[in-house]
Amino acid sequence: MQAGTVLGNLANVFGAQGAARPEEAAVIAELKAGSQEAFASLIGQYHAPLYSLIARTIPDPCEAPDITQDVFVKIYRGIGNFHGESSLRTWIYRIALHEASNQRRWWCRHKRKEITIEQELSADDGEPFQLKDTLVDQHESPFDLAAHAELRDQIEAAVREVPEPFRTTVVLRDIEGFGYEEIAEILNVNLGTVKSRLMRGRAHLKARLAPLMANRTATSSAPKLEPKGTTASTHVSAKGAL
Repeated sequence: MQAGTVLGNLANVFGAQGAARPEEAAVIAELKAGSQEAFASLIGQYHAPLYSLIARTIPDPCEAPDITQDVFVKIYRGIGNFHGESSLRTWIYRIALHEASNQRRWWCRHKRKEITIEQELSADDGEPFQLKDTLVDQHESPFDLAAHAELRDQIEAAVREVPEPFRTTVVLRDIEGFGYEEIAEILNVNLGTVKSRLMRGRAHLKARLAPLMANRTATSSAPKLEPKGTTASTHVSAKGAL
């Protein structure tokens, strides 16, 4: 299986589906009126995709649940100031990416200064060691065992290594299935910038996936990555061929 094929079918790997745009006027009116039912429906529609987007665009995906919750708080508090300059979906994703960006800045300022169990330290005798080596159980956790067995997790790691802002553009296009114009609107950049970032992001990702694919044999039991009803191509988004 070629790296380009895997790259081109990210949307199929992650199960992303392009959702039809709702009839927004009535929904927005209900949200502005404070309808708890409308807000609950909004959460049900957007929680999973926003969580997915945030988890893939921040350094530590463990922070994604709290950030996703903050996003919905901001949506609830800010819906009164939404005047329809963009679609409701675009506005929501813009808030999510803004919160993810804030978390990345916080990470750069604070999180990297923390000591992790993988960090190498020096013992009294000068010998290096890691905190995790002092744990009683030296075996891999069930999560680690499962992660090592899944191609999806390996691709997730490769996506996380793509530098910003290329990673966010790749996630929005190839995983979340947004169109070029929508991405330009969400990121507040021109269409040419979107295409340039997407091209460079895909190149970064393809380079990271190439060694992985080279080590996989044609008889591998890994999940098939070809989208249903189509043939594999170099780049396929959630909404179809690019």
